[in-house]
Amino acid sequence: MGEQKKIGILTSGGDCAGLNPIIRAVVHRAVGCYGWKVVGICRATHGLMSRPPEIMSLELDKVDPLLTMGGTVLGTTNKGNPFAFPMPNGKECDRSEEIIEGYRILGLDALIGIGGDGSLAILHRLAQQGNINLVAIPKTIDNDVGSTEYSTGFDTAVNIATEALDRLHFTAASHNRVMILEVMGRDAGHIALHAGIAGGAHIILLPEIPYTIDCVCRKIKERQALGLNFSIVIVSEAVCTEQGETVTKMEQFGECRLGGIGQYLAKRIAECNGAETRVTVLGHVQRGGIPSPLDRLLGSSFGVAAVDLIAQGKYGEMVTWQNRQVRSVPIAEAIKTYRAVDPNDTLIQTARGLGICLGN
Repeated sequence: MGEQKKIGILTSGGDCAGLNPIIRAVVHRAVGCYGWKVVGICRATHGLMSRPPEIMSLELDKVDPLLTMGGTVLGTTNKGNPFAFPMPNGKECDRSEEIIEGYRILGLDALIGIGGDGSLAILHRLAQQGNINLVAIPKTIDNDVGSTEYSTGFDTAVNIATEALDRLHFTAASHNRVMILEVMGRDAGHIALHAGIAGGAHIILLPEIPYTIDCVCRKIKERQALGLNFSIVIVSEAVCTEQGETVTKMEQFGECRLGGIGQYLAKRIAECNGAETRVTVLGHVQRGGIPSPLDRLLGSSFGVAAVDLIAQGKYGEMVTWQNRQVRSVPIAEAIKTYRAVDPNDTLIQTARGLGICLGN
């Protein structure tokens, strides 16, 4: 089996389905095949700041139930950039060396970091600064991490959004209403596009494609002229107003987050068309629930591949899914650009071919 290694694993950023299957796969490969020890780090980099570091023992005989569990047993956080960490006195402090020291205290030979582009950028910078042997795994329901066709968590989110559209069809038809479903998508419209086609939406609005209310209302009127007195609209939360203004809402503790484009559209459609309109905001429902079969497969494949990269001494790499194979690319390359919806994408052409209105 070679030299016994001790590796750590953490989940960072927003939660999603498929994280626990990754953890399970890492333990199976590292412990079961290589005879290594795996330590789970709790609450992402916050766990490495704690003294002693917050950890969870990950044993081979305890991880099988993780395959079907949503969320992450290790906990996660999307707050507190360690290079500018908010302190109780209102000031910011660079706590990066505390995280690096936590890695050393645990005696780790390598670290597997699971995150989106923001989290991976921070972990990559920490690895460079502290000479940490890092291997990355992409996860995000937005599917916007570069260099990979799929990130863990995306497929489950699409399934949930599609099911919501399936349900909205019946109530929309019963009342002759326009139903608007607002889904997540911080920068990219992948969820709206995939779910919109799969769920039979009549109008799909994406941040990558400019739209006009006139175009949207024209589609609704065309359907009405055919005797189809209901319409289904799916919109990504990152879609702006016609004037290009981002729609946000103020949350607890003064945080400003994306949200509200559905209500904006409902008001504008009602003014333009007179149609009775209702809005459903799916929100965090997309992040939760049992991982889909594809997310279990991706998570399992990514977890095994990440451990194999450590065994090969290939650090600074992120595992990716390309052409139905797991490959790896340098983390720096993966996070250099985010993966938006290409206006010439096959699915865009598919949507137009189906007569779906994309707002332009």
